[in-house]
Amino acid sequence: MTIPVGWAVLAGILLCALAYFAVALDAVLSAREHGLGGGWAAPLSRTARLLRQRRRTTVAADTLLWRIGGAGMFVAAFLMVAVIPMGRWVLADPDVGIVWFNVVDVMVWALVWLTGWGANSTHSLVGGYRFLAHGLAYELPLMFALVAPAIAAGSLGVGDVVAAQDGLWFVVWMPVAFVIYLVGVTGFSVWGPFAPALAPDIAGGVLAELSAVDRLVFQAGRYLFLAAGAAFSVPLFLGGGAGPVMPGWAWMLAKTVVVLAVLVWLRRKIPLVRPDRFMEIGWMVLLPAAVLQDLLVSLIVIRGG
Repeated sequence: MTIPVGWAVLAGILLCALAYFAVALDAVLSAREHGLGGGWAAPLSRTARLLRQRRRTTVAADTLLWRIGGAGMFVAAFLMVAVIPMGRWVLADPDVGIVWFNVVDVMVWALVWLTGWGANSTHSLVGGYRFLAHGLAYELPLMFALVAPAIAAGSLGVGDVVAAQDGLWFVVWMPVAFVIYLVGVTGFSVWGPFAPALAPDIAGGVLAELSAVDRLVFQAGRYLFLAAGAAFSVPLFLGGGAGPVMPGWAWMLAKTVVVLAVLVWLRRKIPLVRPDRFMEIGWMVLLPAAVLQDLLVSLIVIRGG
């Protein structure tokens, strides 16, 4: 059921709440690694510190592109939410909802690179190019992973994909596509093994020259993308709002929180991956695996039809 656009405010609030959960959980896990407690209020303290910080800029920076890159990370994540159903309700249910999601995630390439380029700083630019190298490795496997549920449902509409999982979630017989999808989510969120673009060996890379509100907006955008990617995995592979007792929207949130918690937890378990090495993994392992998964799904659909 498509709901009025005014409900987009509530969807935005829910996305921000999920992003807050990701930041807080990450802070809690970091604190426990050092034998400390707390951490749930870390997002508030970090936000306050950055808001008090004085904004700085570099010589001859392209301020417009710089600001577009950072602010775009914040705004684009909300565009993903438009096609994610909350149980029976969705803001927009186009026939090509999966393509819409993919278009928005490809926008991250430009946004991260513009942030690195606009600063007119070597470290920032190197960080931007590192992200592009990672993008070349994860994006095509991600596209093929998104195709698998569409083949099974016979539609690119997110609502149709959810309806096609009646009785059997796609993750059961598309585990490879599900894993590759999560790899793609960590990629466009500049998260976990895909964080060399922000690595300390290049003084923070894309973040090197960002400060105050600019840094806050960019970082918030990363967590919002991580939350949106986790939420989109639920209608694609985990049956959407299907589940006993609780209403559909509650199941949708519960499943999203679980996926998001796993992604945050895995950040400490998987080391950073150099772009050149991951390019080999992406093109020689993930891409063939995704194609084989699509082939298997196609054969099952043809046989079932």
